[in-house]
Amino acid sequence: MNRRSNHLLVALMLAVLGGCSLAPTYHTPVLPSVPAQFKEGDTAWKTAAPADDMPRGGWWMVYGDATLNELETKLDADNPSLAAALARYDGARAVESQFAAGLFPHVDALANPLRARQSDNRPLRGSHQPNEYDSNTVGVGASYDLDLWGRIRNEVSEGHALAQAAQADLASAKLSLEARLASDYVRLRGYDIQVRILQDALKAYQRALELTENRHGGGVASGLDVSRAQAQLEDAQAQVADVMAQRALSEHAIAALVGEPASSSSIATGRDQLKVPMTPVGVPSSLLERRPDIAAAERRVFAANAGIGVARAAFFPDISLSGSYGFQNTGTDNLLAIGNRFWALGPLATLNIFDASLRRAQLRQTQAQFAQASADYRQVALTAFREVEDDLSLLQQLGVEAGHDDQAFAAAQQTLNIATNRYREGIVNYLDVVTAQTAALSAQRSAEAVRTRRLQASVDLIRAIGGGWTRDAVEQDASATAKAQ
Repeated sequence: MNRRSNHLLVALMLAVLGGCSLAPTYHTPVLPSVPAQFKEGDTAWKTAAPADDMPRGGWWMVYGDATLNELETKLDADNPSLAAALARYDGARAVESQFAAGLFPHVDALANPLRARQSDNRPLRGSHQPNEYDSNTVGVGASYDLDLWGRIRNEVSEGHALAQAAQADLASAKLSLEARLASDYVRLRGYDIQVRILQDALKAYQRALELTENRHGGGVASGLDVSRAQAQLEDAQAQVADVMAQRALSEHAIAALVGEPASSSSIATGRDQLKVPMTPVGVPSSLLERRPDIAAAERRVFAANAGIGVARAAFFPDISLSGSYGFQNTGTDNLLAIGNRFWALGPLATLNIFDASLRRAQLRQTQAQFAQASADYRQVALTAFREVEDDLSLLQQLGVEAGHDDQAFAAAQQTLNIATNRYREGIVNYLDVVTAQTAALSAQRSAEAVRTRRLQASVDLIRAIGGGWTRDAVEQDASATAKAQ
């Protein structure tokens, strides 16, 4: 076999080895006992693939509140926690770029003008050598790791997967903060309605107190009736103060989320009731795969799998090529003369002989990290199932509860009207009116509290399925799934 054939054979072997990877074949961890459908709904579940990069849009717009839209936009721009998550993502991308740099040759330039003096007693010093001399060197050097065992490529794959995980973490943080803001805003608007209910009650209680005082002045009602009416009025005023305190706390929480000091932020009282959005049929099954935390967990499993390949490659020789070219003289003129040139070219192979089982321990560590990442992925997915079930159940049961509360308030209001009329006619004492007033106010406030909880449950459901939905988005997702199948 001639020299050219030998060179071709060596080149072919290097190309084959260059495509080698010691990472195990990757398989997404299998979830145990995947349900065919959600227990709390009729939506069928399908096997999910990471789709966390799908657009979620302004999901909060389904509530039709201009103030909420403005606050959510401000959160995306000014929230410190979101800025920190973005910085972590940028850092992960920088690490990925560092790993990717290992795929290319590294080239360095050298310039070293040197003035030196050698010792009179330097070993092997010639008798005619000067004590002081110049040494000038300029040149370039290059090195390239052949990556025969896929160490660098697996590091790049690991870095890329971790960057994707950081991107999903950013999306998850963004979604979580948006949902928290929406939930706080829903609570604040619920307090606004509670205050309005109490203020209406205060007006009614004030009229009742005036009626009782007039009846007492006419000798029809007792002083006990007056004191009961006064106590009822004072208690309602205390409830207003309590609700206003709770509203202030919600307002402060919203200010912190949008990056403003609580002292300089305020939200005007709203009078419009938010509506509970209807969840389109099939949304949980088609959009659950969009949860960014599931995508992040899966990417970390992939990164851990690539890490095993990096650890395995450490058992094999690391082979690189290096070369240099330049000019060197001892201070005379014409440094770049052809006679002053130097060059060097050759391979370098390193193989560890003994490390006291260090590499084996590192391999076991990466395998353990893969097992941990796989378990974490399964836990995140199971938690996602639970959260969707929780929110579907809450929406369903709170809807039933809201219906009963509305009926209870209607009945309590009718009871109050009857008791008030009978009191005017002198048939009952004021205790019956007070009892009816208390029941009516409690029922009305309870109905409003349940409505607020339903709104918050709808926010939680949107977060649990990975973001909001629109009719077009659902249709596009279903169409894409049909084509993939």
